[in-house]
Amino acid sequence: MSFTTLIWEQKINTTKEKLWDFIATPRNLKIITPEYMGFNIITKDLPEKMYQGLIIAYKVKPLIGIELTWVSEITHINEFNYFIDEQKIGPYKFWHHTHIIEQISEGILMKDILNYKPPLSFLGSIANELIIKKKLDEIFAYRRKKIEEIFT
Repeated sequence: MSFTTLIWEQKINTTKEKLWDFIATPRNLKIITPEYMGFNIITKDLPEKMYQGLIIAYKVKPLIGIELTWVSEITHINEFNYFIDEQKIGPYKFWHHTHIIEQISEGILMKDILNYKPPLSFLGSIANELIIKKKLDEIFAYRRKKIEEIFT
């Protein structure tokens, strides 16, 4: 199975500073994650703002209510422009998620670029086509809606 790349974009009427302040606060991830995913940060002493090298562990139920531990590392940060998180432990064979914010005439363009590879080789390829891509689109649609509510 090859890697899958998904890209989502959203225009937001705010400033880079305000949006960055929100997305660079690890606790805010819960606000923009669908409740049915059972998202719960388990990292002790979570900092107010992320930093390069930050490890964040959480429990999540990505599919059919099965709870998993997911551990991510913030591997790169360019303040007010982008950050990258990578899964270290979790359901995917590979997960690399770039969050970009760019100034545009209408405000801010927020872009998520996700490169991932499901587990289980051939079965993972089938699950990706039948379930995983759709579930990820659903999760990011929820995030877009919540971001619109917060910044409107």
